[in-house]
Amino acid sequence: MKSEFVVKELSTAELNDRLDTERAELHKMKLNHSISPVENPNLIKTHKKNIARILTELRRRELAN
Repeated sequence: MKSEFVVKELSTAELNDRLDTERAELHKMKLNHSISPVENPNLIKTHKKNIARILTELRRRELAN
Protein backbone atom coordinates (compact mmCIF):
# COMPACT_ATOMS: atom_id res chain seq x y z
CA MET A 1 0.00 0.00 0.00
CA LYS A 2 1.28 3.45 -0.88
CA SER A 3 1.88 5.98 1.85
CA GLU A 4 0.25 8.97 0.19
CA PHE A 5 -2.20 11.41 1.65
CA VAL A 6 -5.78 11.71 0.39
CA VAL A 7 -6.21 15.10 -1.24
CA LYS A 8 -9.99 15.07 -1.56
CA GLU A 9 -10.52 14.80 2.21
CA LEU A 10 -8.60 17.99 3.04
CA SER A 11 -10.18 21.43 3.17
CA THR A 12 -9.09 24.15 0.77
CA ALA A 13 -7.13 25.96 3.50
CA GLU A 14 -5.37 22.72 4.43
CA LEU A 15 -4.56 22.11 0.77
CA ASN A 16 -3.03 25.57 0.43
CA ASP A 17 -0.92 24.98 3.55
CA ARG A 18 0.13 21.57 2.29
CA LEU A 19 1.00 23.09 -1.11
CA ASP A 20 3.30 25.64 0.52
CA THR A 21 4.93 22.89 2.59
CA GLU A 22 5.44 20.61 -0.41
CA ARG A 23 6.90 23.42 -2.52
CA ALA A 24 9.32 24.43 0.25
CA GLU A 25 10.35 20.81 0.78
CA LEU A 26 10.89 20.30 -2.97
CA HIS A 27 12.99 23.46 -3.20
CA LYS A 28 15.10 22.36 -0.23
CA MET A 29 15.58 18.87 -1.68
CA LYS A 30 16.60 20.24 -5.08
CA LEU A 31 19.21 22.49 -3.50
CA ASN A 32 20.56 19.66 -1.35
CA HIS A 33 20.62 17.32 -4.35
CA SER A 34 22.64 19.79 -6.42
CA ILE A 35 25.29 20.00 -3.70
CA SER A 36 25.43 16.33 -2.76
CA PRO A 37 23.27 13.46 -3.95
CA VAL A 38 20.12 12.78 -1.95
CA GLU A 39 19.80 9.29 -0.47
CA ASN A 40 16.53 8.67 -2.29
CA PRO A 41 16.16 10.87 -5.40
CA ASN A 42 12.69 9.41 -6.01
CA LEU A 43 11.46 11.62 -3.16
CA ILE A 44 11.92 14.62 -5.47
CA LYS A 45 9.56 12.99 -7.97
CA THR A 46 7.11 12.20 -5.18
CA HIS A 47 7.03 15.83 -4.03
CA LYS A 48 6.42 16.99 -7.62
CA LYS A 49 3.53 14.56 -7.98
CA ASN A 50 2.03 15.63 -4.65
CA ILE A 51 2.17 19.26 -5.77
CA ALA A 52 0.43 18.33 -9.02
CA ARG A 53 -2.26 16.39 -7.11
CA ILE A 54 -2.91 19.35 -4.83
CA LEU A 55 -3.06 21.84 -7.70
CA THR A 56 -5.41 19.55 -9.62
CA GLU A 57 -7.78 19.27 -6.66
CA LEU A 58 -7.69 23.04 -6.06
CA ARG A 59 -8.51 23.65 -9.73
CA ARG A 60 -11.32 21.07 -9.64
CA ARG A 61 -12.85 22.83 -6.63
CA GLU A 62 -12.46 26.23 -8.33
CA LEU A 63 -14.34 25.02 -11.40
CA ALA A 64 -17.04 23.36 -9.30
CA ASN A 65 -17.98 26.68 -7.65
